[in-house]
Amino acid sequence: MAASALWGSRPKTRGVVLDLIRAARTISRVELAASAGLTPPTISEVVRDLMSDGLVVEAGRGASTGGKPPTLLQLNALARYSVGIQLERNTCVIVVVDLAGRQVARTSFRGTAQMSPEKALPFLAAQVNAILDTAAVGRDRVLGVGLVSYGPQDRHAGLLLTPQPTDAWYEYPVAPRLAEILRMPVLLDNDAAAAAIGEYWLGTVDPHSTYGCIYMATGIGGGVVVAGEVYRGSSSNSVEIGHISLDVDGGECPCGNRGCLENYAGPSAVVRQALEMPGLADHLALDPTGTDFLTEFARIAAAANAGNLQARHLIERSARYLGCAAVTITSLFDLDLIVLAGPSFAVAGSIYQTLIQQEVDRRTFARRAHPVRVVPSVSGSDAAAIGGAVLVLQSELVLGRARVAAGKALSLVLPVVEATEAT
Repeated sequence: MAASALWGSRPKTRGVVLDLIRAARTISRVELAASAGLTPPTISEVVRDLMSDGLVVEAGRGASTGGKPPTLLQLNALARYSVGIQLERNTCVIVVVDLAGRQVARTSFRGTAQMSPEKALPFLAAQVNAILDTAAVGRDRVLGVGLVSYGPQDRHAGLLLTPQPTDAWYEYPVAPRLAEILRMPVLLDNDAAAAAIGEYWLGTVDPHSTYGCIYMATGIGGGVVVAGEVYRGSSSNSVEIGHISLDVDGGECPCGNRGCLENYAGPSAVVRQALEMPGLADHLALDPTGTDFLTEFARIAAAANAGNLQARHLIERSARYLGCAAVTITSLFDLDLIVLAGPSFAVAGSIYQTLIQQEVDRRTFARRAHPVRVVPSVSGSDAAAIGGAVLVLQSELVLGRARVAAGKALSLVLPVVEATEAT
């Protein structure tokens, strides 16, 4: 007998249904059929499959509309977990999230900028194992690891395509090597793209919205999400707003461009500008030879919040430059929302939000057609790490990249890494 069209596309159908249950929190089979555009028998079959795998459970009865009260369904959030790692020059964050994207454990530590990848990745793996042990999460319930970092990168091969923080990291197979050490799947992605998709998964944006994310840690990145999917471009190195040129005659950037936004508005640029103000630099005890730009930037931002006029001037100038970039991506993608995420927005986020909103309101091309809101990320400084974990959940469960098997860790069928299943 020929295979039916339904079961030929079974992973995709499962993913659609699972995502609807996730987004609704609780939903009946009748509502699922209407939302998914599938027949009630098909929904019953898919739901039975998901319940058999332990991913969905019944959650009591809904309100009656005249007949028998419907049985409600919800995710079994504790059935599966994923790990997100934000790999930054100055700091690293590791989170564990459940199937609903809720954070169940977190740790952070100084970045691996001074380590070679041969030393840094075993250290990261040890931290992952430690946090899973602390959270009492068995490896058999972990779908994989989302490793997110700056670009450019070859997402499919799991390589960083930048000699930062040192030449040793250039083209180093970070994802395959970490997967080999951990013996679980590892997906490499851009930190800004991860932060952007995390907002969608956690239900903080309209699922039909076209929105952007400006991510600022040591550098500046961007991401755009359309109907729940990250805009990737041809190599998943899209929306790099930190490298939009603001001055064709500006200084050369390590990326090869000139006059990049990051060199005017990024945390390292703000620190350099502060060091040129002896009074401010001495007052804040800034280190002219230091490389921990996140910590130094946080001091400047805190001083700006406390009323220091020099510090306030630097932060506001950075915010206006970022406002210019926000106008650019809003006009390019016709966005209706911009999310500000990352550790560098954590201290002075209100200043940035206010000034970026002003620039968008005044200068966006489609401002007469619809408003564009600028809002802080619900995940704050951990947005990229949480988003990395969410990307694993989305790849495994929603996009149908792998078959869910109860009690087994999954191998990503993305060409990111061919990892051996955890045992």
